[in-house]
Amino acid sequence: MDRSDVCTLIKYAKTQNASGVWVESVASQREVFCHVDSVTRSEFFEGGRSGLNPEYRISMFYGDYEGEAIVLYNGLPYSVYRTYYAKNDIIELYVERKGGTNARP
Repeated sequence: MDRSDVCTLIKYAKTQNASGVWVESVASQREVFCHVDSVTRSEFFEGGRSGLNPEYRISMFYGDYEGEAIVLYNGLPYSVYRTYYAKNDIIELYVERKGGTNARP
């Protein structure tokens, strides 16, 4: 598999400020090599039935993924809605774009 694309994995953390309000901030941000494909037709239609908007399947070495919820690809943030451990130490991230979750880069 050709892993010549680069995406950024972003993990957020919630902390309380001095006023007691919970605030999200970037806990970690890492660039990893990956392979990006479109989702299959069946994934697209089944996701649509469930209220999702599937766009990409991003494959990478499973050791590079640490449970991040946001993937930045080509300057756009995507939300991970499903993961799949494939053969040969590869994990596939199925991502979608949606307004509220992806408003933050």
